[in-house]
Amino acid sequence: MKGNGFDIVILGAGHAGVEAALACARMGFSTLCLALNLDAVALMACNPSVGGTSKGHLVREIDALGGEMGLAADDAYIQVRMLNTGKGPAVQSLRAQIDKRLYHERMKRALEGQENLLLLQGECARIETQNGRVRGIRLSGGLNSAGESIPCRAVVVATGVYMKSRVLIGDRAWESGPAGLMRAEELSLSLRDLGFNLRRFKTGTPARVSGRSLDYASMELQPGDEPQPHFSFLTGDLTREQTPCYLTYTNGATHDVIRANLHRSAMYSGLIRATGTRYCPSIEDKITRFADKERHQIFIEPEGLSTDEKYVQGMSTSLPADVQREMLRTIPGLENCRVTRYGYAIEYDCIDPLSLDAALRARGIEGLYFAGQINGSSGYEEAAAQGLYAGINAALALRGEPPLILSRADAYIGVLCDDLTGKGTNEPYRMMTSRAEYRLLLRQDNADERLTGLARRTGLVSHARYARLMRKREEIARAKAALNASVAPGEALAKLLESRGEAVPRSGARLGDLLRRRGVAYTDLLALYPQALPALSPEAREAVELDARYAGYIEKEKALLARFRALEDTPLPPSLDYSGMDGLRIEARQKLAAAKPESLGRASRIPGVSPADVAVLMIYLKKQAAEDGREGN
Repeated sequence: MKGNGFDIVILGAGHAGVEAALACARMGFSTLCLALNLDAVALMACNPSVGGTSKGHLVREIDALGGEMGLAADDAYIQVRMLNTGKGPAVQSLRAQIDKRLYHERMKRALEGQENLLLLQGECARIETQNGRVRGIRLSGGLNSAGESIPCRAVVVATGVYMKSRVLIGDRAWESGPAGLMRAEELSLSLRDLGFNLRRFKTGTPARVSGRSLDYASMELQPGDEPQPHFSFLTGDLTREQTPCYLTYTNGATHDVIRANLHRSAMYSGLIRATGTRYCPSIEDKITRFADKERHQIFIEPEGLSTDEKYVQGMSTSLPADVQREMLRTIPGLENCRVTRYGYAIEYDCIDPLSLDAALRARGIEGLYFAGQINGSSGYEEAAAQGLYAGINAALALRGEPPLILSRADAYIGVLCDDLTGKGTNEPYRMMTSRAEYRLLLRQDNADERLTGLARRTGLVSHARYARLMRKREEIARAKAALNASVAPGEALAKLLESRGEAVPRSGARLGDLLRRRGVAYTDLLALYPQALPALSPEAREAVELDARYAGYIEKEKALLARFRALEDTPLPPSLDYSGMDGLRIEARQKLAAAKPESLGRASRIPGVSPADVAVLMIYLKKQAAEDGREGN
């Protein structure tokens, strides 16, 4: 746009805002990224890490779609570990400890160096619309000229936990954003005026302590993995020196201190009325909800290489400062700890995500998108995934192209966005592997195979990156074809199988069948049959081994997936009148009319819509198709 206008404005520069801004600018649109404080770009206000169970999947998917988080994490990590290695591949996830300052600087440089993108410090007071379309934003006073309007054609709201936020410690509460930053004062009213239903959610963070005051000999060392894994499919081998973490535990004395002071916790005194996250409870919640547990894990994690501060993972709290000191000093290794920052709870405004469609676009307002904790989610990775998704779809809409819709069968991002916009959430939503029905097909190792091809039309996937994916696919195909050849088990193979505790086949066996055995790796077979099998890259080798070992389960999931696709590919017209549809229960009529699901599959996942209701919809659609066919004749 000309003058002081932009094609797209991103409100917020946290993990969602960064991904949205980079996506829009890289897709060729003039983009403004508006942040309350440019010193808080991609701020890790809570834990100094990226990834973790299911979250590592999201980061790999962000990378496969052309996002930035995986690359930035690989640049800023100080320790990496693969979680759940003792379990199946569907739930294995990468997690990295991050240098928080380095990560912020890395992301800020990415924004500042991006063509078509401007960073601006300021606060949005209003989103301006006309005839159901976004027309611009109006800035508040203070940081910029009062009342200044900035024209634009689309807005992505990615305000995190800043809207009308309030910080609470013990019996004290004050208006503030996280980490002592200013909050967003005026946008909540603008969203209400636009018809959004706002709710109050709550999250929290633990204390930080001085590393020099800790006794590491009393704790368990937690080293990083070797060889070092990485998030981005574009990252080469990592050989950086890793910084250790440490594991310790709460005990009876810790729990006694907390129980004796529960009435002083902001959460338990009634000072907080917002809804907190179920799956990341405060230490007060832990000892109350799990009263039978004698101890809870506490991880001591570095905040970065340029600071002595340590993050006390597992002790999120809103207890008063004196109680925080007392309870921390009951923990082995922390007996003499000095607190550098106290833990706190923070509550904030967010919208009901049921007011969004599957592309994270506001229903009834063209050009308005939402991403991140404003949608009721929690976590950096969930926010970044939504930011990339909303940014891509905002840009595609301005191109006049259909949105990129990822289903539950395509990606964890699809599960995340489908849950939020289809089911809604009454508490801060956290991604988990158990939420993904097809998780064996949605492994973190195959995110590029699943998504990079789909992202080509966005322009975020370079020709070089796509060529890399094609090479990987060719490697996998060649290896699978070679593995299907039958061979006689020679003496060397028999010795290998016996050494791994595997039975030796009596007659010829396909190498692919042998690879299904847990004790046999592709490298083992390659060493025995170098003429029959091709050498593979580590990524291709991992894919071949996993596909072989879990072939039976994968086939079952693919059969379930076919039935899912049939429902998901059956569209429901937005003009459908559910109120007059015979056979639907009253609750189903109300829920369907409010949600306006785009497909039969989306309708089937709405709480309150039963399988019988879905059957009624299927019958109705078949009758309509038959009538339309007769009219066409």
